[in-house]
Amino acid sequence: MKIQHLTSEKKQMKPTILSRRFRGLLPIVIDVETSGLNPATDALLEIAAVMLTMNEEGKLYREQTYSYHIEPFLGARLEKEALEITGIDPFGPLRLALPERQALYRVFAAIRNQLEKTMCYRAVLVGHNAWFDLSFVLAATKRSDIQHNPFHTFTTLDTASLSAVALGETVLARAARRARIPFDIQKAHSAIYDAERTAELFCYIANKWGA
Repeated sequence: MKIQHLTSEKKQMKPTILSRRFRGLLPIVIDVETSGLNPATDALLEIAAVMLTMNEEGKLYREQTYSYHIEPFLGARLEKEALEITGIDPFGPLRLALPERQALYRVFAAIRNQLEKTMCYRAVLVGHNAWFDLSFVLAATKRSDIQHNPFHTFTTLDTASLSAVALGETVLARAARRARIPFDIQKAHSAIYDAERTAELFCYIANKWGA
């Protein structure tokens, strides 16, 4: 009886302001660093997820960031050029990297908590060139045999496209500067840094041109 009562209570709760704003979808900002461009063959090396929240005035802003270094999966291709760009040593002992499945499990658990908190029914990935991040997340999820992926599998909110329309820029650093968001190019290609700047850019656009 107690479980039924709680379930009934939850169904009667009103949607949160964030849930109403995006029609039940919860925007989660994701950035990944990889060892190449092919999600089927190249390693997922870093992932950062930024949770967003909304105040009573309907303004969106970033809340908490979750970030993990990830061990290359067995047989992953490690392209020298990609590693030179990111500066990542996949086997560096100080990375404290987690297996792919464990890192994704932690990220997905945090997202599910946020879904429950905001009363949204599905997460939607926000990213700069979001198809790239989503493709690596989906490939890693499949490799890890994780059955319940909280993300919408084809819908994304792409800040490169949004920035092209709102700011006339598609490059993250240039779009951020046009929005007066500080951007240090020396810190780019870190999952945490890029995800947090992407989150600030998305919030800027959503707040300025939102409904």
